[in-house]
Amino acid sequence: MKLVLILLGVVLLVIAAVYFVVPADQLPGFFPGHEDGVTRVHMKHGVISGVAGLVLLAAGTWVGRR
Repeated sequence: MKLVLILLGVVLLVIAAVYFVVPADQLPGFFPGHEDGVTRVHMKHGVISGVAGLVLLAAGTWVGRR
């Protein structure tokens, strides 16, 4: 369980970094928020992914202490 939580947390942090760096028209098609012709960055998607990733990492370390 610890490994799964930590891996999901890391994956979500990577996704958050992609949302912060890549404009909406260059996002992969399977990412929510992909819009053709839009050059802005999806900050809300990045923040939510980052917070969820940090929560999962914290949960993974907390579960590992038991």
